[in-house]
Amino acid sequence: MLLPLLLLAAEWTQPTGGPPNRQPQLAVQGAEVAMAYGAGDSIFFTGSKDSGKTWSKPVLVSSEGKLSLGMRRGPRIAISKGAIVISAVSGEKGRGADGDVLAWRSTDKGSTWSAPKRVNDVAASAREGLHSMASGGKDMLFATWLDLREKGTKLYGSVSVDGGLNWSPNRLVYEPPSGSVCECCHPTAIVDEQGGIGVMFRNALDGNRDMYLVRSGDGGKTFGRAEKLGSGSWKLNACPMDGGAFVLNSKTTSLSVWRREGNLYFSKGPGEELVGPGKQPVIVETAKGALIAWTEGRTIRWKYAKEPAANTLSEEGTFVSLAALADGGVLLAAERDGVIFVRRLN
Repeated sequence: MLLPLLLLAAEWTQPTGGPPNRQPQLAVQGAEVAMAYGAGDSIFFTGSKDSGKTWSKPVLVSSEGKLSLGMRRGPRIAISKGAIVISAVSGEKGRGADGDVLAWRSTDKGSTWSAPKRVNDVAASAREGLHSMASGGKDMLFATWLDLREKGTKLYGSVSVDGGLNWSPNRLVYEPPSGSVCECCHPTAIVDEQGGIGVMFRNALDGNRDMYLVRSGDGGKTFGRAEKLGSGSWKLNACPMDGGAFVLNSKTTSLSVWRREGNLYFSKGPGEELVGPGKQPVIVETAKGALIAWTEGRTIRWKYAKEPAANTLSEEGTFVSLAALADGGVLLAAERDGVIFVRRLN
């Protein structure tokens, strides 16, 4: 197998003595690439107009409140209806004492940012700090989060159709019969080209911590029955803090990857295929098929799902984010000892 061709290398670090940069997230629209990341209680943005070849100087989006950051907590970013939108969970006290899903928007390509808009309509209900946001067809943005407004951890969501300026009343995405989903595994949201919404999350049913997918076909007003992913189960009376990821291919089939015990599994539906040992996987759909990246220890590995062997990108790194480019390439962002780095895979 040919090793990846690294056409691009970019890095961001704080000045000496500053907090480490963490938890990068990427969004793409045409040749435009947007990235958000956190540092301490601050959120930063940087962008590229040429598919990641060059990047703008990082812009401070917000430094107010206590930012939830680490273990897939941290900012999310999307491009929709003439705006770049960044969401994050922040509170006055932080550390699980409080926390709201807040959304900032920029209409000038990230040069300036609005004041935050609170997305959850019950204050402090997002204090677990784990959420997801995505954009898609019909100019739709959708945010979902682990919600604690009532006893137990449930999934709630909200929709914006005006580029993050306004958000809909919150809707219950999933309420488990056990009373709680897995308490600290991040959810993943997708909005397809028709405005359909999908949410992948780790459930807590009958002593198992397995991955499920729930969908909405009416713009987030209602959600259907949650469907289990994969054929196996993980008997575990704890939270592994690893929520997996999924995408929809051109046939609107869900392609998902997740961790069970020490291994990763890939699925096109009810079945599953072993990927190999690892954790914290992410996935994108490309013209060559699904591309998966993950960490094994602190080593970053990646491969196309249809290929048997994995490539090693870096011996040091963690918490990978992926974005498929219009020109067929894939950008990979990750954190390494307080430094955010981006590499292009071809």
